[in-house]
Amino acid sequence: MATYDLDEQERLDELKAWWKRWGNLVLVGLAVLFAAVAGWRYWQNRAVTQSLEAASVYEKLTQSLAANDAKAAREAGAMLIDQYKVTPYAPRAALLLAKLNVADKDLKSAQTQLEWAAANSKEPAVKDLARLRLAGVQLDQKQYDAALKTLSGKHSDAFAFRFHDLRGDVLLAQGKQDEARTAYQAAFSTLQEDHPYRNIIELKLDAIGGAAK
Repeated sequence: MATYDLDEQERLDELKAWWKRWGNLVLVGLAVLFAAVAGWRYWQNRAVTQSLEAASVYEKLTQSLAANDAKAAREAGAMLIDQYKVTPYAPRAALLLAKLNVADKDLKSAQTQLEWAAANSKEPAVKDLARLRLAGVQLDQKQYDAALKTLSGKHSDAFAFRFHDLRGDVLLAQGKQDEARTAYQAAFSTLQEDHPYRNIIELKLDAIGGAAK
C-alpha cells in the first residue's frame, strides 16, 4: 500500500510540475478554441438571420414591382445592395433595378447596377444573365468594344445561344457582317430544332445573306 501511495504521489508531483510549466499555455489555447467556436456560431447565426431578412426585403421589392410602385421598389432594392450585399438577393435586386432604369431610359444607372451584379453574384445563372443584359445596355449606348468584352468571358451552356446571338448583334452594328454571320451560325447550331428562338436567328441570317445550318 505504501508503494502504491508513493507511486501516486510521484504522478501527482509530475502532473503539478507539468501544469506549472504548461498550464498557462493550455488555458490560453482553450480560451482561443472556445472563442473560435463562439465566433463561428455567431457568424453562422448572423448569416441565417441576414438571409431571412434579405428574403423579406426582396419579397417587398417584387411586390412593389407587381404593384407598379417604382419608388418602393427602388428603396427595397437599394437596401438589399447596401445592407445585404453578401446574400444572393442583392445581385438579383440589382437586375430588377437595372430593368427599371432601362424602362426610364437611364442606361448609365442600369449599366452600373448590371456591372455590380455581374461582379458580385455567386450564382452562375445570375452572373450570366447580368452580363447579357449589360452587353445589351452597352450595345444600346454604342459601346461596341465594351459589349464584346462583356460577352467574351466563360458562360454556361444554357446561355450559349444568347451570348452568340448578342455577339452577332454587336458585330452587325459595327458593320462586320461576316463576323456577325459566324456568330449567328454558332447560336443557331446550339439550339434544338423545336426551340422557338431558332426561327428568329434564322431570320437574322436571311437578312444578311447567310443560310442557316
